[in-house]
Amino acid sequence: MPSPSAPGAPLPTRTERLDALPLTRQHRRLLLGSGAGWALDAMDVGLISYVVAALTVQWSLSPAEASWIVSAGFIGMAIGAGVGGLLADRVGRRTVFALTLLLFGVATGFAALAWSVASLVALRVFIGLGLGAELPVASTLVSEFAPPRIRGRIIVILEAFWAVGWSLAAVIGYLIVPASDSGWRYALLIGALPAIFAAVVRFRLPESVRFLESRGRFAEAEATVRSFERSAARGAQTQEAAAASTADPIGTVGASGGLTSAAARPLPTRTAAQRITALWARPHRRTTSALWLVWFCINFAYYGAFIWIPSLLVAAGFDLVRSFGYTLVITLAQLPGYAVSAWLIEAWGRRPTLAAFLAGSAVSAALFGTATDPGLIITYGMLLSFFNLGAWGALYAVTPELYPTDLRATGAGGAAGFGRVASIVAPLLVPLLREWGGTTLLFTIFAAFFAAAMLGSLALAERRGMALEHE
Repeated sequence: MPSPSAPGAPLPTRTERLDALPLTRQHRRLLLGSGAGWALDAMDVGLISYVVAALTVQWSLSPAEASWIVSAGFIGMAIGAGVGGLLADRVGRRTVFALTLLLFGVATGFAALAWSVASLVALRVFIGLGLGAELPVASTLVSEFAPPRIRGRIIVILEAFWAVGWSLAAVIGYLIVPASDSGWRYALLIGALPAIFAAVVRFRLPESVRFLESRGRFAEAEATVRSFERSAARGAQTQEAAAASTADPIGTVGASGGLTSAAARPLPTRTAAQRITALWARPHRRTTSALWLVWFCINFAYYGAFIWIPSLLVAAGFDLVRSFGYTLVITLAQLPGYAVSAWLIEAWGRRPTLAAFLAGSAVSAALFGTATDPGLIITYGMLLSFFNLGAWGALYAVTPELYPTDLRATGAGGAAGFGRVASIVAPLLVPLLREWGGTTLLFTIFAAFFAAAMLGSLALAERRGMALEHE
């Protein structure tokens, strides 16, 4: 806890007061509210692999039709990530955050009623719009509240909700999808209903203090900081003074009761075109180039592999239930991957953690491509899950840290949107690559993409323990 400032000492800003706080109940509420939607997103993306495997049998899908059902969602995600990031820097993180989940939930509900390949493809695009916009906005919002000394760990924990959702998808895929011809419809409905509820919860989450200040909304920013200070139980003095002072738009009470916040000035409002241009101008050009490379390569390898694993196992001769069971076991290895990444990202740093997990992903992918024995398939698949999802956690942690406040969501959304281009292409190429060179060639290519992502990660700045840049 900071000590009172000496006479004449610089006054702490609201973001400094926020950064000085320990992890509070308010932080945990924000993390849980954000993570719940994150898990639902993962559940939807994971479920489509089981839905496609089932519909391939029921609707006699061709490889091209199956690929388009998968890729349609990623087309929406690519658009949603870029647009969502721009909107979040313009109108606020919380608003975009809630609306995207509502869009996702409604579209998923309609997808359960799909009557043809074309209708399912169209609805998957709308689902993807919500999913794509949400993830980079969520990581940006949580990053802007998390204490700097544990910010990376908090974001990896947020990303770990992805493993929870993907594991739920595996359970639903294993128990419900094969149970009847309508199993895939029930599976999609399960994902739709909680998403609508979670969207309502999100409207109650706080708006980013840094965003509010950048728009000159100082009274709202002060009220949010004070609510986090009260949550930290910093003593009756802080709470009494906060209750007594509600009209001052700049703020008169600081983190330790009696400190005065230095006034922040609004940032110049940039148009969407100006923000996009700024990502590719100095000093952000090198960062954006490296970040987009990492996002593209990890998306290509991850979605190319994990969306198709159930279908690849079926094509290898395993029955539907057995292949789904193997996928469930492989998926569970994501959770320890996140746990190790969450520890290393603060103990070791963002860049070395991300690079190490990407290297492990490359090796694991190469080994998985050579496996034919069920034991080796599960072992190497679990290793791929462990390293790949640990890498995702580190990537989501580092991305928002690399840009200032008025570019943060735009930068994160732009990188995620470009990465989604790879997630569109990869599922379409998987059947062709497997036909040309089998599973070995396919996973060798995935290994090469993981290796390229590792090289790109080495060019990213290390910001462990540092405050987020405001401008």
